[in-house]
Amino acid sequence: MLSPLLFTLLTHNCTPTYSTNHMVKFADDTILVGLVTRDNETHYRKMGNHLTTWYRDNNLLLNVSKTKEIVVDFRRAHTIHPPLTTIVLLWKDFIHQAVFNDPIHGHIEPHPLLVKIIDTPQFRRLRNIKQLGGTYYVFPGASHNRFEHSIGVGYLAGKLAKSLKEKQPELNIDDRDVLCVQIAGLCHDLGHGPFSHLFDGMFIPKVCPDLPNKWKHEKASLDMLKHLIAVNNLKPVMRENGLELPVDLFFIEELISGKKTDPDHPEIELPYEGRPEKSFLYEIVSNKKNGIDVDKWDYFARDCHHLGMKNNFDHDRFIKFARVCEVDGKKQICTRDKEVGNLYDFFHTRNCLHRRAYQHKVKNIVETMITKAFVLANPYLQFQGSGGKMFTMSTAIDDMVAYTNLTDNVFEQILFSTSVHLGKASVDLGKASVDLGKGSVHLGKASVGPPGASKDLCKASVDLSKASKDLGEAREILTDILHRRLYKCVGEHYSANEINNTEAIPMQLAGGQDINLTSGDFIVNVIKMDYGMKEKNPIDEVRFYSKREPNTAFKISGGQVSTLIPDHFQEWLLQVYFKGTDEESLAMARERFEQWRNTQN
Repeated sequence: MLSPLLFTLLTHNCTPTYSTNHMVKFADDTILVGLVTRDNETHYRKMGNHLTTWYRDNNLLLNVSKTKEIVVDFRRAHTIHPPLTTIVLLWKDFIHQAVFNDPIHGHIEPHPLLVKIIDTPQFRRLRNIKQLGGTYYVFPGASHNRFEHSIGVGYLAGKLAKSLKEKQPELNIDDRDVLCVQIAGLCHDLGHGPFSHLFDGMFIPKVCPDLPNKWKHEKASLDMLKHLIAVNNLKPVMRENGLELPVDLFFIEELISGKKTDPDHPEIELPYEGRPEKSFLYEIVSNKKNGIDVDKWDYFARDCHHLGMKNNFDHDRFIKFARVCEVDGKKQICTRDKEVGNLYDFFHTRNCLHRRAYQHKVKNIVETMITKAFVLANPYLQFQGSGGKMFTMSTAIDDMVAYTNLTDNVFEQILFSTSVHLGKASVDLGKASVDLGKGSVHLGKASVGPPGASKDLCKASVDLSKASKDLGEAREILTDILHRRLYKCVGEHYSANEINNTEAIPMQLAGGQDINLTSGDFIVNVIKMDYGMKEKNPIDEVRFYSKREPNTAFKISGGQVSTLIPDHFQEWLLQVYFKGTDEESLAMARERFEQWRNTQN
């Protein structure tokens, strides 16, 4: 229902494209009249889409309760008609369109299928996983979560794909491609565990050192996506929105995982199968070619915003100049030659974030302490999975039902726990001696200890004693973090060469018997710092085009940019921490570190 003024604007700005369509004003109602011949309603539907866009652009809402579609059959042999592929439904979708007011990208209106994915428990668990893990204990503004980051990546993925589609129709990017890229961007971090990279980078390697392949959150993201689609019955919804299964689902998985390699020969790259003719689409979400992707665009902007730092990279400008050119027989996303400085800012921003925040010395020791607490509590925290089976934190990675319940909340579960869960038995620590006294009654039917453990009361007592000790130590560590009783960093050391044999460094720092320090008093962390491609300059993998030749890609060497760009793109950072608390021992530990560092130079 439109006022006379709005109707005048409508008929002026949204005139019918086809002669078979007309708009009629009757009192306060506006009527779209479309002539459908040979059951072809294409022109009618296009005008409906045009109208919907006009309403959106002018911030108007349709009164759906009064919007109707009527079919009048002028043929001699009348038939009963259901409504045409109704524009009313299209308008309803528009009216109920979800809008996210994002502090980084402004108002985001995700595709309805993306909203269906967002409104699932599997996706919403990301609300309870900190984007920067333990960084929050150093930077109080870093309270943002994987949830909003994932929505931002999905938005940017769609924005870049749509930009390429509009600028280069010859690429044949269709709506299915755009939607698949958006879903991949939205779901790329579904597999993150508690405290993000702490879980797959520190905790899992400690409790599962013998895993045949190094487990990463990307694998869990693929597993969780399959689980999310299955338990929420989203395949019919995906088909309704134009996706072709299973081929498009396989394409989405490829977009998330990045380039494929031969399991037996990781150095051999395998061809893509989802959209091999559109290989440039694989560079949008997870770019293994040069590292420039929408995932980093969002977390650069979002992390800098919450950390209170300056982001020097302008992703909107990159999208403006992004263009697909042919490189070595394959299509690759390229940018204007004048943008090479913006790309150096991109990788410099990444390096600054690592130096100032991601590898902050206090943040790293907080995560080291949290990891130790998680390792101690791991056997005793239980999460219910498929078929009612119970899993620990480390085994939940094999069951997405259990993994859905695994978030940052495990910190509080350990901190406030009062009972030990061994197998199917729950034993209150405060009443352990009483329960053990009645062991013949209460423990006779319980499976105490891990599967296959003896039910002998004496063995149960030993298990309970160890559990009590481990959980008590874990709680003490987390309490120390909250009270800011942290291990102290006694020094940092940068090296252009890889730092090996870190096990020997604590012994060297402890010194001889005349020094009252032990190797167990020290913790050594070694972090590899680079521009994202180990020792390589990632700009060497970027291709550029010029204003005069927009379809010809070429490289730009460092000498063509500036003599001030880095010569080395990889280094190692060693951080040494001391567990002692008295000032005399701490001063001695710092002195010992300075002596050790002087020997390295």
